[in-house]
Order: sequence, then structure tokens, then C-alpha cells
Amino acid sequence: MRRTVLCLALILGSTSTWLAASDSNGAWQSKVPQKDRVRVNPQALDPQAVEAGAVVFARHCASCHGSDAAGLGKHPSLRSARIHQASDGEIQWLLRNGSLAHGMPAWSGLPEIQRWQIVRYLHSLPQEGNRPR
Repeated sequence: MRRTVLCLALILGSTSTWLAASDSNGAWQSKVPQKDRVRVNPQALDPQAVEAGAVVFARHCASCHGSDAAGLGKHPSLRSARIHQASDGEIQWLLRNGSLAHGMPAWSGLPEIQRWQIVRYLHSLPQEGNRPR
């Protein structure tokens, strides 16, 4: 019995490690349903959406991702090519659903319009390596 429990613990541990590693390399995008992936950002043409998104980001995201979105500690930069190449719908889906394996909470309680504003803000930032010095 003890050996069975130990084997099960090892299997579950290695599976969760694999899942965590797959999320960190962008595997979360493969989980996004097509209907969400192609959603159009209703804030795309709002000239104030980027500024509003910066405020929401500062309030809810900067403590983990840094005030400049360049990442803090284990929390990734949001100025990466992966984020810049992701569709608005994919990022909004990640904000809504989170990635608990990586400590990314689901922000489904945040009004949808604010999640879309964060998406606009993130896409307005210079990509890593393209920032002026």
C-alpha cells in the first residue's frame, strides 16, 4: 500500500511539474478555445483604452509583473514576443481564466471591459529588446 501511494505521488508530482513547465512556455495558448481566440477587442478603437488599461494594470498586475510589465522574480515579462504575438482574445482569455499552476490568478471578477483595456495596454508596450535605452 505504501509503495502504491509513493508511486502515485511521484506520478502526480511529475505530471504537475510537466504541466507547469508547459504553461510557462506558452502552452496556455493551446488551451484557448477558437471562439475566444478570435474575439475582437471592443476597446480596440477607444483612444483612452491604453491609459485606462495602464491604471488597471498598476492596480492588479504590477505587483507580480512589475510596474513596467518587464516581470518580477518568477513572474514573466509581459513585453515578450509571445504576448505581442498573442491575439487580443487569447490574452483576455488568460486574464479571465488565469494559470493557477504559475500563480496567475483568474481575473474573472474584474469587469470584462477592464480586462480588454489591460490587453490594449499590454499590446501598446514595446517588446523586449525593442525598448529605447
